[in-house]
Amino acid sequence: MQNLQGIINFKLHPIDDLNFYVKHCRSILQKNSILFLNNFLTEESLVNLQREAQILHNKAYYCSQNHNILLREKNIELDDKHPCNIEVFSDKGCVPYDLIPESSSLRIIYNSSFFKKFIQSLLSVKKVYPYADTLSSVNYNYYEKNQQLGWHFDNATFAISLMIQSPASGGSFQYVVNARNIEKNILDIKLIDSVLKNKYPVKELEIEEGAFVLFYGSNYLHRVTPVNSDKRRILVTLNYNLQKSIKLSENARLTFFGRTH
Repeated sequence: MQNLQGIINFKLHPIDDLNFYVKHCRSILQKNSILFLNNFLTEESLVNLQREAQILHNKAYYCSQNHNILLREKNIELDDKHPCNIEVFSDKGCVPYDLIPESSSLRIIYNSSFFKKFIQSLLSVKKVYPYADTLSSVNYNYYEKNQQLGWHFDNATFAISLMIQSPASGGSFQYVVNARNIEKNILDIKLIDSVLKNKYPVKELEIEEGAFVLFYGSNYLHRVTPVNSDKRRILVTLNYNLQKSIKLSENARLTFFGRTH
């Protein structure tokens, strides 16, 4: 707990208050399927992480890929113009967990029992687990000018991120609700087709530096629009699993990190 005091802004976000504050956050998440908490990081820790991100930048592995919204192989039973087969484009840089210093605030947050209890309470689950591989648990993500994240659904149920540096222009987080319900095996093809043709009023979130975001990425179609400035977009993903001993697939590790271990 003491280690977190200088990293997380407990005056605004008392994540150890499970009876009131966390209950309030959980109700927001359940209502909106997304929770964003501005000024989650203290000013000092944000500056330190921005500095760390710049130091690690030259170690980032950059990948570019075409993919469909489901992040799966093309479905040969469907037409090429079917929304589930249409290809979009993503490109970004990534620094894996094993290159993040042992002393980093990110490791302190990620491994903290208080932070994990906060996440568990938000999600109404008994326990969350780190990735079993050495690369996937915490990642720095870099979006340079013109880089983006194409429309997709996550394979993971939920996604947690911290915004470290916002670009001067572009790089907005956009999302669509009601496009999918994975629990009920529902996929709204007509809605998705409308989104891909830019005919649907998507929701847009300008995420401030130092903010915490949690959302259900497997059910909500989302993307990051192209960055339009020389100032890059930098965020951190804190990746947990609901089961123990899960590894990101070797193919995914090779794609995102350029190596498997």
